[in-house]
Amino acid sequence: MEETILILDFGSQYTQLIARRVRELNVFCDIYPYNKIPPLGTHIKGVILSGSPFSVKDKDPLIPDLSGIRGNYPVLAVCYGAQYLALASGGDVMPSKIREYGRANLSYINPESDLMKGLSNGSQVWMSHGDTILNVPENFCVITSTPSVDIAGFRIADEPTYGIQFHPEVYHTTEGALLLANFVVDICGCHQSWTPESFIESTIKALQEQLGDDQVVLGLSGGVDSSVAGMLLHEAIGPNLHCIFVDNGLLRKDEFRNVLDSYEHMHLNVIGVDASERFLSELNGVSDPEKKRKIIGRVFVEVFEEEARKIRNIKWLAQGTIYPDVIESRSVKGPSATIKSHHNVGGLPAHMNLKVVEPLNALFKDEVRRVGKGLGLDPLILGRHPFPGPGLAVRILGDITKEKVRLLQEADSLFIEGLREYGLYDKVWQAFVVLLPIQSVGVMGDERTYENAVVLRAVTSTDGMTADWAQLPFEFLAWVSNEISNKVKGVNRVVYDISSKPPATIEWE
Repeated sequence: MEETILILDFGSQYTQLIARRVRELNVFCDIYPYNKIPPLGTHIKGVILSGSPFSVKDKDPLIPDLSGIRGNYPVLAVCYGAQYLALASGGDVMPSKIREYGRANLSYINPESDLMKGLSNGSQVWMSHGDTILNVPENFCVITSTPSVDIAGFRIADEPTYGIQFHPEVYHTTEGALLLANFVVDICGCHQSWTPESFIESTIKALQEQLGDDQVVLGLSGGVDSSVAGMLLHEAIGPNLHCIFVDNGLLRKDEFRNVLDSYEHMHLNVIGVDASERFLSELNGVSDPEKKRKIIGRVFVEVFEEEARKIRNIKWLAQGTIYPDVIESRSVKGPSATIKSHHNVGGLPAHMNLKVVEPLNALFKDEVRRVGKGLGLDPLILGRHPFPGPGLAVRILGDITKEKVRLLQEADSLFIEGLREYGLYDKVWQAFVVLLPIQSVGVMGDERTYENAVVLRAVTSTDGMTADWAQLPFEFLAWVSNEISNKVKGVNRVVYDISSKPPATIEWE
């Protein structure tokens, strides 16, 4: 099995960021809730305890069972994890008298500490905790301090267990990557062998063993995840993979034909299904966003099932599920509150009796892209911005008509192609146009108009969990506004969305 750093999650907003930083060291890691520790083995090289929004002084604190871990594996406890270790060992933890949120600087570093090796005195760190460790047992050695936090880090003398009260995973901790490398590489002894190339090789071999000569069906969307999943499966089982690409009538302009052409060049076995009239008919008169999603999900499943039944002896359904979806299903307090239904359509009906294979369920989105590059995926697909499963349905506020779809497709095409022309497309994480359910007064020539308003939306992000609005050049915004107003009949007003996530979401519906 792959060398693994096990991360135990206490509900911190930064837990996934810890995993990303570990993986940047070319070391595999896996996140589990603190109370659902998986079977341990020699493949586990170390354990990281995350922070938490909760307090170790709560009436019902989060208490992990570390009996099989402490002393057997190196442990790095961050924030809540460090406070728990201190309290459980007989130390004192109390609510902080001074706010310990934000930037701080290390004022003391133990020169003999292997965890702190190479870190600079005065190095900036990021604090984010309401409790603080007041004192620790005699077998705890303080390894770092800040002017206001005496015990900013410690090691337990008789075991390879460390605790820190700051977050090494965030960018504001300027030497956090070095601290994590000290723990993961030097203390845990990981070999940094988990690379896109090694992932491709091991995954293809595993897929061949898992699937044998069975027939597999995969729903392609034209996006990165399903395309990379398709490439991996194609490399593993060749013609035994059957891909279905459904046009729901809500794709970008000319996308159905362009994506099919791309897949043909990739030598994938793809069936293109134009079901646009069926989807638009079912959506007629529907304005509620959740109802739109559910209708599109239901019709997709019906169309997919009909096409899959035409293929003989299908035994597996392949899905482009990625690691954040897996983490969400394991979350400490259960799945997060539903802000809106997930963009991606779920699995097929149980009566189809298909087993599920998910070759990407260990990867973050950026890792999927690196694997896709290693597989030689078309750069146009590899760099494609995320696109919601319901497509333009969640970008047309209100009811959906053919004319509204046409209008939005034209405006969106001008925006996206403009970003490419100005060299901005790859500098933003996602960009699109939203059609508002309002009309506004305008003047074109000598005539008064009363036409539609559209919103341009562009954000920067790493994985979509948080996002900032993209500060596109004013000259570009002026140009694209003029292009859309002049070339898209029915639009006379263009606005730009400068909301970040949170408090807004990226999509409008």
